[in-house]
Parts: sequence; structure tokens; C-alpha cells
Amino acid sequence: MTAYPELGVPLDAANGRGATRVLVRLTDAAERIFAAVLLLFASPLCLAVAIIILVLSRRSPFVAHLRRGQFGHEFWMWKFRTMWPRQQTSTRVRLVERVRSAPLDERKGIPDPRISSRFARLCRKFSVDELPQLWHVLSGRMALIGPRPLTPVELDVHYGKDMAEVLTLKPGITGLWQVCGRNSLTYRQRRRLDLFFVRHNSSGLRWLIVRRSLAVVLSGRNAS
Repeated sequence: MTAYPELGVPLDAANGRGATRVLVRLTDAAERIFAAVLLLFASPLCLAVAIIILVLSRRSPFVAHLRRGQFGHEFWMWKFRTMWPRQQTSTRVRLVERVRSAPLDERKGIPDPRISSRFARLCRKFSVDELPQLWHVLSGRMALIGPRPLTPVELDVHYGKDMAEVLTLKPGITGLWQVCGRNSLTYRQRRRLDLFFVRHNSSGLRWLIVRRSLAVVLSGRNAS
């Protein structure tokens, strides 16, 4: 039996009690240690990716996107650059316009003309562009598992009154949004999944997300 049959979220994974303070602290410490280990082993890959992007785009290999973290605190989330449009129109202006005009049932994974490199598409398909976010886990601004990290505009427009509840947890590098459809989800579905995770946060649900995340990343399914 599933909570959302169309998204495949099993109820039995979330039937346990919500995370206690002790569990939250232990999970946070474990995630920081794991992030440090991952960063250490991924550093050669990160260096190679940064050099290739620098050569291909002739710009900084990193970009910083403004996101709203736990309790509404804003921070700049780092990613590898995968978009370098030929025209110099402000990316932020176009992103805000696109989000504000997007209906709740529009899927995120719409082809973006700014992704003009095969290497960039490969990085996005296998989530290589997300590796710099491990640093945010180390700094305590993000978690390995949590609600989708969203922009202030996305939260204001598409989450509304549910925004405060979603922001009680740290945003995650992965979460239900990734293992249940990733960029094929609509804003409405993403909001439901984020709320489900916040309300049923448990070790069982987190372990389910870890298992599914590995399969999703290795397959590259539903990546834009």
C-alpha cells in the first residue's frame, strides 16, 4: 500500500515515529562525516569536472543559486555550471519569470536551451553537478536527505501556506522528490512529497530514500 500510488511512496516506510531530537542530532553528525568522506574521494572527479567546464564555458565552473534553508534562512547553494547561454540576458530575471508563470501542474523537466553542451547534460543526468553541495552538508546548511532546496520565488508562488512547515527541516541533496520522479514531477507533486517527508520523517523513510537514490543516480532517470 502506498501513500501516493502515482508516486510510489510506501506507507510502511513512514509508519514509525517521527525523528526525535536525539535521532536528528545523530543523523546530522553522521551525515556530516559521510559528506566529508564523499568529498575526499570525489575531489579528483570534482577537479576534472571544474577544469572541463572552465575550458568549455570560459567562465567560472561554479554557480551559486539563492535558496531558502531551514527556518527560512537564505543561503547561496553551489553547483557546477551546466548552463552557459550565448546571450547575456540575466539568468536570474529569466528564472524568476519562468517560475512565476509556471502552473502547478507543469513539469520541471522541460528542455532548457541554456544547456547547450553534451558534457553539461551528462553532468546533470548523473547528478555530478550536485557534488559541490556536499560542502553545504559539512557547513550545516543542508542535509544529505531532506525536502527539495527551493528558491524564495518557488516557495512563495507554489508552496504558499505550506512553506513554513517544509522549512522546519534542512533542505536535502536528495529526497522523495528525486526518488519519486525527479524533474518529471509537477510543482504540486513536489509540494506533496516535501510535506509527506516532513510529517513522516523516520529512519525507515530515510533508508528507503538512500536505497532509491543510488538507483536513480546510476540510471540517470528523469534528469533534465
